[in-house]
Amino acid sequence: MSSISLAERRQAMGFCIYCWLGLASLVVVVWASFAYLSLDPMRLFTAESRGYMGDFVRRFFPPDFSADYLQRIGKGALETLAISAIGTLIAAAAGLLLALPASGRFGGVAKSLTRFLLNFLRSVPELVWAALMVLAAGLGPFAGTLALALHTTGVLGRLFAESLENAPREPALALVESGAPATLVFVYGTLPLVTPQLIAYSLYRWEMNIRMATILGFVGAGGLGQMLYYELSLLHEAQASSVIMAMLALVVVVDAVSAWVRRGQIRAGG
Repeated sequence: MSSISLAERRQAMGFCIYCWLGLASLVVVVWASFAYLSLDPMRLFTAESRGYMGDFVRRFFPPDFSADYLQRIGKGALETLAISAIGTLIAAAAGLLLALPASGRFGGVAKSLTRFLLNFLRSVPELVWAALMVLAAGLGPFAGTLALALHTTGVLGRLFAESLENAPREPALALVESGAPATLVFVYGTLPLVTPQLIAYSLYRWEMNIRMATILGFVGAGGLGQMLYYELSLLHEAQASSVIMAMLALVVVVDAVSAWVRRGQIRAGG
């Protein structure tokens, strides 16, 4: 018993040493980063800085709630919602098509090539895709929709492929043994088992794309983000405050609707 206790103590001491070494390394890296970037956090707490920050925040109030401006915000919110919804819908359809070869259903070569394509699509950030699409398709919501669709296709395609690979094989094997063609085997033996996951992944990405669609407007991709960039560029803080509130309200509503749909799906699944 004493030898086991001694070994446990030595193991705990070794673990503790590694913990302290890791913490010390982290502190050194953080300190070196601040020194290299010439950052002085204490400048944020000076009286002058507090005054500047207070004046900056005060300029955002009261927000502009005039009827004409609220009408413009409503149009921008609908545009943002449409960009995110259409982009996610296109990505879900394209992701499912690419998930079939990515899950290994058409051989190893097709699997490797498709997974490389999916990795490429999702490795490029949405803002980079948006900048490229603005150059290719011009300013406006079409560029934002394409940017979201391209990036989200890479994300959903990989998630869908993992779901197809991990799906139980017994129903599909039973259909194969009964002589059913490959298409029917997939439609009736595999797809019903993964559909709840596919819907959940798509809804989750839609929630994220709502937020991202508001940011893409900063590169000219339309929606509330473009309105916010315009107002901030002209130092119209009251109007910018109204747009920010509309963004928050839109995200809250979409999150609530998505959660309600998922709860209904869980209840329907028993």
